[in-house]
Amino acid sequence: MSNAFLYRMPAGIPGDVTRASQATIEPVFLNPSVPFAGYGLFGKISGGQFVPFGAGDVDGGQYGLFARPYPTSGGSGSDPLGTSTPPTKGVADVLRRGYMTVKLNAGTASKDSTVYVRVAAAATGKPIGGIEAAADSTNTVAISTASFMGAADATGVVEIAYNI
Repeated sequence: MSNAFLYRMPAGIPGDVTRASQATIEPVFLNPSVPFAGYGLFGKISGGQFVPFGAGDVDGGQYGLFARPYPTSGGSGSDPLGTSTPPTKGVADVLRRGYMTVKLNAGTASKDSTVYVRVAAAATGKPIGGIEAAADSTNTVAISTASFMGAADATGVVEIAYNI
């Protein structure tokens, strides 16, 4: 076996709920016309359905984080971590309170630092609803009920606390 962690273990997989005993997870209906770019993104309720956070949204409007189910359809072949494209319709899970690993798209996270969500000007690697550690003018919104739990790992995955 050739796997060795020389400096630090990976933080996790985006959208995985960590510290399950501290989590509150609810089922939600997804809107097939407004899909999520991935797991671990903030969303809101619109028309009774869970949709990505976007343009014009402000702190307090978020409903929770799109949680990755276990097991998921991935897990073998070209997708060993099970990070496959999330479903676009049906029922999904949302983290309303707890800890989750997410993909950090910009900035440098540190313990108890501010979590920002991209609400405009999506770019490669910076999806709408994505997590960032630095403000980007009016393109990001600070989430007052979320904070980083430390630095991101080498792949940009970091744990955040939400509504704790």
